[in-house]
Amino acid sequence: MASTSGWVTPFLLPSPQAVFETLVELAGSGVLAKHTLVSLRRVASGYLLAIAFAVPVALLFSLSGALRRMIEPLLEFLRQIPPLAMMPLLILWLGIGEAQKIGIIVLSCFFPIFLGVRGGITAVDRKLIDVGTVYGFSRTEIMLRIVLPSALPSIVVGLRIGLGYSWRALVGAELIASSAGLGYMIVDAENLARTDIVLAGILVIGVLGLISDHLLRYLISRKASWLSGDLEMARA
Repeated sequence: MASTSGWVTPFLLPSPQAVFETLVELAGSGVLAKHTLVSLRRVASGYLLAIAFAVPVALLFSLSGALRRMIEPLLEFLRQIPPLAMMPLLILWLGIGEAQKIGIIVLSCFFPIFLGVRGGITAVDRKLIDVGTVYGFSRTEIMLRIVLPSALPSIVVGLRIGLGYSWRALVGAELIASSAGLGYMIVDAENLARTDIVLAGILVIGVLGLISDHLLRYLISRKASWLSGDLEMARA
């Protein structure tokens, strides 16, 4: 209404029709598919690496009190630092290629996943562990058969929040020295004063985020159907 009635200039806020036409044009030329595939690869790589780092660290924290006391202050310190503030260091350490961009996404996803796993393990009822001990379960069996299933609702919440953070970090990861990706497309459109392309890129990221979240929920519900209530809780 604001754009079509002339309350704001089309330069600042293009009409939905103009944005839709831009989307069709970008899709038809293959530009949108090119940028989307690059961004999907970066998000998937960063998210999976964050899981690979966060879950073992959370498990180690639960198994070793000495390790937790030694490393927890450092992790809490790093958790307060915005991942984009680390970009200059990541450029120096990893260069300006794919590793730097994936590193930003890993930093953004790590702590939500880590806190979800750790919080779930911490909240496990001690009586369940005592029952496993009585039945002669080893430490590994207690972790696999009692602790992780009990912690799964919190882990799911952490996974979903981390996935959302990966898309939020995408634009920042593609700000510097990028030649492809949805974030690059948005920043390049801003330099060209193409607000319609900026909005088109934002819409695509939002849709991809929704689709990836639904896919994650679907995979979890197939493997653990009893978590349906916790999946809805994680949406709130």
